[in-house]
Order: sequence, then structure tokens, then C-alpha cells
Amino acid sequence: MDNWSKYSQPVFMCNDIYRRSTFNKNHPLSVPRVPATVDLIKELGWLPENVYYESSVASIEDLLRFHDADYIAALRQGERGQSLSKEIRTLYNLGKIESPIHANMFTRPAVSAGAMIAAADFLSSFITDDRRIVIYSPASGSHHGRKNRASGFCYLNDLVLAILRLLDNGISNIYYIDLDAHHGDGVQDAFHDEERVFTLSIHEEGRWPFTGALEDRAGGCALNLPVPSSFNDNEMDLLVDEVVIPIGQKLKPEIIIIQCGADSLADDPLSKLKLTNYSLWRAVRLSSSLSNKVLVTGGGGYNPWGVARCWAGVWATLNNYDIPKKLPLAAEMVLRKLEWSRSAGQNPPEHWFTTLSDTKQSLPIRDEIRNIIDTVNEKC
Repeated sequence: MDNWSKYSQPVFMCNDIYRRSTFNKNHPLSVPRVPATVDLIKELGWLPENVYYESSVASIEDLLRFHDADYIAALRQGERGQSLSKEIRTLYNLGKIESPIHANMFTRPAVSAGAMIAAADFLSSFITDDRRIVIYSPASGSHHGRKNRASGFCYLNDLVLAILRLLDNGISNIYYIDLDAHHGDGVQDAFHDEERVFTLSIHEEGRWPFTGALEDRAGGCALNLPVPSSFNDNEMDLLVDEVVIPIGQKLKPEIIIIQCGADSLADDPLSKLKLTNYSLWRAVRLSSSLSNKVLVTGGGGYNPWGVARCWAGVWATLNNYDIPKKLPLAAEMVLRKLEWSRSAGQNPPEHWFTTLSDTKQSLPIRDEIRNIIDTVNEKC
């Protein structure tokens, strides 16, 4: 058991494996999202040693709490041998464009899982303590992973493993909030009919994995808010104020878990949503106030500048740090050194280098959003 008392609050969990392991060049996750986030936070002076927790590989026993043994064996075999038979690849959805065979296909997600399991133990150990305990693991948040196959860039489901550990530790009231542009299908399905876990997902309608319809309540233990393309800051603010927060106030959760994928930002290539990082920071700030035990993760996000700026701002939000209007030169240089092969990365706008905060867009709230709220109010 770790000596948690030596850490100041909040705690930042990470590992250098994200610096030395990448997917293939054309994979959306080949961009250095996590290293850029860490370096940006360090250059802003926001990461002293006594808040940093070096996460480690989850044990096989811990992984088997959710994932099948044969699937874990296939991941390890693929990592060791850099190849798998056609039968194994097909059975476990491995070796595909979205889940390629690579040098850390087991170890990298197992480190993310290890962070989340440690976070669950950390939070559980303080559950009877009135102090506010906050943990941030930006490299975690693999909400699509299935017990016996890879899905949506996720080889494992670190969120499910964390929630299962919390339940095993006696936690009985968990509120999971998913802000990723893609439906948190793996987490919702893992806890279908589980009354101790309430999952809420705000995601783009009609986008992969094509689940999470408004009427899908997962046995009454979930709420889905599928939003139209061009979803904007004012619309997100309204959903948070009228749905996310009131549900949390009603649930009175022991622990809040927030998956803060950055692919809902306007500059991300894998969604058509139009949020700025302002609305994600606001959602995290308000949602995290619903409990004094909080776990926040990353998730999707495929523009390296957008992700690093957003996730650094999440850390600032959790610490109540003032975000500078203009970045100091050392922090700016972290962003100027980033590269992105997509067309948007060839001539990035200057504010991607010099600021953390996007400019909030004041756009009208559409009837589709008000209809979602009305439908939720009728059912909840």
C-alpha cells in the first residue's frame, strides 16, 4: 500500500511511458498529447514533486477483475512477438487500424489502468475523511474498452477497473460523468443495471460507436445526452446547469469520476462539436464540486495543441490556479515544438502557442438542446 499521506492535493498521476511509446505514424493517438500536457504544466510551475505520483503497470490479477484472461494473454503476446495470428486478431479486434499491434500495446494501457486502480485505492482510503481528495490522471480515460476485445483506440478499460475497485472497497454511490465527444459505451455497458453506479454521457449524436441514444437509460442507471453537431459553449453550460449538476445534487455521490476527453473541442478532427476549452473547464469545476472525493481523467483528443492546452487547464481548474492571459516563454516553447501531420497542423494559429484559454463563443442555444432538457426532466 502506498503512503498516500506524503502527497499534497490534488495528486497528478502519470508515467514516462507516454514519451517513449507511440502508435503508428498515421494513428490519431500518435501525437504526443500526454508529454505535451505534462511539460506545459511543469513550465507553468504547477507540478511540484509532492503532487506527482508515478503510476505503474497494473497486475494481471487486477486486470482480470474485468478483462478475460485469454484477451490479456493475447495483448501480452502481441507486444512480445509483434505479431498475432489472423484468428487471434479477428477474435479480439487487434491489428486493425484503430488497435494496431505495437511495442507497448499491453504495457501502455496497463500503466493507465494501474494509475486508475491506485487512484481508486487512494480515494477509498480517505472515504470517511471529510478532506477534499482530488486525483488527475490525464493519460487514463479509455472508456470504450471491452472485457474481451479492443474498441475505439482502447485496449483496456481503465475506468471500469477503477470503478470495480471502488465497489470492491465498499463505495456504494458513484457518479460517472463522460464529456468525451464519443459515447462512453464501455463504461455504461459494464455497469448496466448496477444501482451503485450512475453514468452520464454528453456526446455527439450519430457518431461512432452509434450508441447512447437519449432514451437509453441502461436499466435506469444511466443518462445519455446526445447533442447535435456544432454543439457550442452556451449549450454545454445549459446542459451542465440544468441536467448534470441537478442529478449530482440528487445522487449525493461519495465519489465523482469525470472523463474529460478533449475531442469535443472545435479544433479536433474526430468530431463536429464546437466547444472551447472554457466550457470543459467550467464543466469540470462545477461537477467536481458535487463530492469531496474526485477522480478526473483524460480521454479522446487528437489535436496536440488543443489537448495539451485543455488538459493543462483542467489541472489548473482542479487546483484553483489562475490561468495566465499569455503563456511564459518556456511554456510557449513546449507548444511551438509540437508537430501535427494534418493540414491544420501546417499553419497553426498563433493563440495555440501563446495561450491556454480559448475565447468563449457566445452562440445561440438551439431548440434541440432545450428539447433534450425537457425530455430528461420528464423522465427524471
